[in-house]
Amino acid sequence: MNKTSLRQVLVGATAATSLLALTACGGNVGAGSADAGQEFPSEPITLTVGQAAGGSTDLIARAVADAATEDLGVPVPVVNQPGANGALATQEVAGAAPDGQNLVLLNASLITITPLAVGEEEAVSLDDLEVLKGLSQDDYVMVASSESGFENLQDVENASGSFSYGTTGVGTGSQLAQTVLFAQADITGTEVPFDSGAPALTAVLGDQVQVATVQLGEAKPQIDAGEVTPIVVFSKERNEFLPDVPTAVESGYDVPVSQYRAVAAPEGLPEDVKARLVEAFDAAVASESYQDFNEQNLLTPWEVSGEEVEQEWTELADRYQQLVEEHDISLAE
Repeated sequence: MNKTSLRQVLVGATAATSLLALTACGGNVGAGSADAGQEFPSEPITLTVGQAAGGSTDLIARAVADAATEDLGVPVPVVNQPGANGALATQEVAGAAPDGQNLVLLNASLITITPLAVGEEEAVSLDDLEVLKGLSQDDYVMVASSESGFENLQDVENASGSFSYGTTGVGTGSQLAQTVLFAQADITGTEVPFDSGAPALTAVLGDQVQVATVQLGEAKPQIDAGEVTPIVVFSKERNEFLPDVPTAVESGYDVPVSQYRAVAAPEGLPEDVKARLVEAFDAAVASESYQDFNEQNLLTPWEVSGEEVEQEWTELADRYQQLVEEHDISLAE
């Protein structure tokens, strides 16, 4: 599908979603239209997600959208547009009018890691976006199959060359974390690629691969049940939900990698519109419902300003590029 037809599809989907939201609120199309001089917001605000419904990014988007709706006083429908690790959705929103009506839920990996795996023309840049609010930190954990006998990182190092490991997609944080760790620790194995964390975890459960790195929320039930063994986490500090599992950093390896998420809009928002959106998302992340959502989904709050998001993600992108160059790593297919 070319860019023009893709934009037409997205615009049509957004319009249909907005109409349904207005109807559910007892309004109509005419009543929901913003007139000149009308206070923002006066109509639904669409939050686009570049991943499929039901995944962790989608769940975060829906939780923060629900909480923001209460403050904004208008519906914030979530529209899923999966593809290219979120690049298609993000590029569409970046090209929309900067009026505050179209937002996107960003994964840090799209900005900091994916550019290391794709061509420059496919990469997404923060230059085209106005980041409004940081939301959460989702940590990665390397898990081992129970049949492998691996209990710690030393066991994995000792088995170098004689085991298989799963990766969860090109340009993802799990791919970067595991690949850099193996390079620094001089660990080798047979790579088995998957397209997400769920099939990689299933392969570990069946001992088709002996280790894989996935997001904590995906693996925690199996960890608690003793079906897989947590080896190492990739956050800067120990994860509060796995306090007994060491980090790669404390194990002597420079691999601090987590998934962060934020809300962004097209670059060029009017200052009053930006201020109103920031106010709403500040209130959303502070709400009891959203804080409960974080705890239930094993997410660490990372509720920083848009300016801090842009600074940290720019620094991470530079650091990750240095790491792959230093260890001569290719993340491309």
